[in-house]
Amino acid sequence: MHIEPGYVASAKILAANAAAVALLGSQSVHLLKAPQLIVRSLIAAVAFTLFMQAFHLPVGPSELHFLGAMPLYLALGFVPTLFGFALGLLAQGLLFAPADLLHLGVNTLSLALPLVLVHATLGQRLRAADAQPTLRSILKLDAAFYGGVTLMVGFWLAIGEVATPLSAWLSFASSYAAIVAVEPILTLLTVHAIARRQHSAVVRLCFQPQAV
Repeated sequence: MHIEPGYVASAKILAANAAAVALLGSQSVHLLKAPQLIVRSLIAAVAFTLFMQAFHLPVGPSELHFLGAMPLYLALGFVPTLFGFALGLLAQGLLFAPADLLHLGVNTLSLALPLVLVHATLGQRLRAADAQPTLRSILKLDAAFYGGVTLMVGFWLAIGEVATPLSAWLSFASSYAAIVAVEPILTLLTVHAIARRQHSAVVRLCFQPQAV
C-alpha cells in the first residue's frame, strides 16, 4: 500500500498531508476525553509496525504488506487503530525506510479513509448487533477495508506523475486476496483471546473486545 517516491507531485503530497492532519486532528478530541485510548493507540502503533515489518513484498507499483488491520480495529477500536496507522507509518519511516517519510500523508490516507468508511458502515452495524464477531462478519470487514486500500492506491497512481499500466495496479490489487484469506483467522483468535480475559484490569485498560 506504499506509494513509491516520484509517483505523486509535491503539491498533491502537501494536500494529502493537510488532509491527513485534519482527519487525525478531528479525532484527537477522543484521546483527551478517554486517556486509555492513548495507551491503545501506542499498542496499535507498535503492533502495526511489527506486522508491516514481518511481511512486505514489492508488487507492481506498490507493496504488499501484512497490516493486521481488523485485529487492531476489533481489539482496540477505531480511534486507536486510526492513530496506530499514522504513528506506525511514521515509525517505519524513521527506523526502517526514510524514503517513505515523503509520502507519509499519502500512505496514511490510503489506510485511514478505508478504515473510516468501514467503521461508519459495517463496524457500526456490528456494534449495534452487540455480538461477538463471526468469521463471516470479519471476512466482510477485511474485504471492504482491503478493497478500499487498493482503490486508494489506484487513486494515487491515477493522479500521479508516472504513467502506470492498469495491469500493474490489478496485479497489486489481486495480491491482497491472500491477506483477506489469512487475516480473519488471526482476527478471530485475537478477539476470542481478549474476550476470555476481559475481567483483567490490564486487559480492560489496553484492549476492549469488539471495540468498534
